[in-house]
Amino acid sequence: MRKLLALTGVALGLAAQPAFAADPRVELKTNHGTIVLELNQAKAPKTVANFLQYVKDGHYNGTVFHRTIDGFMVQGGGFDKDMKEKPTRGRVENEAANGLKNDYGTIAMARTPDPHSASAQFFINVKSNEFLNFREPIPQGYGYAVFGRVVAGMDVVDKIAKVPTGNAGPHQNVPREPVVIESATILPAK
Repeated sequence: MRKLLALTGVALGLAAQPAFAADPRVELKTNHGTIVLELNQAKAPKTVANFLQYVKDGHYNGTVFHRTIDGFMVQGGGFDKDMKEKPTRGRVENEAANGLKNDYGTIAMARTPDPHSASAQFFINVKSNEFLNFREPIPQGYGYAVFGRVVAGMDVVDKIAKVPTGNAGPHQNVPREPVVIESATILPAK
């Protein structure tokens, strides 16, 4: 019967519709509250796959938001609470030309001046940062790849952005009291 229905649909010129999974969501439980991220697989497939693999591997558990600047962004995913850098996998291709913008509440990959140097570190924009957007495929214009947005807990992110900071060795804007990502979990699809 199913085969007949499928053939009837084809005979009527109806295209089979693929089943699309909802964009994955990741819950970050921090010592300041919970943040839920929705990741955009269609616009940033390599970046989302990279981020999800780090979540599956437990990489983000116990890392901190090690750089917080109110009116700019909060950055995390690379250091433990003692400011020791965690080992990472290889780099991910910069997908900043995907049309997503570094708007308030979006999550993007952190990187060095090399446009294709992102690995595990990410940041959440606490204002619209147009100057971080893709302009052209040269080192100075590549931008930072946005791959999702906060869908719950932006009040937590805003609170994290306002914590008192100082220097820790060569690092600046480090929260004086660690802002710990206690766990990162992929939420079940709805």
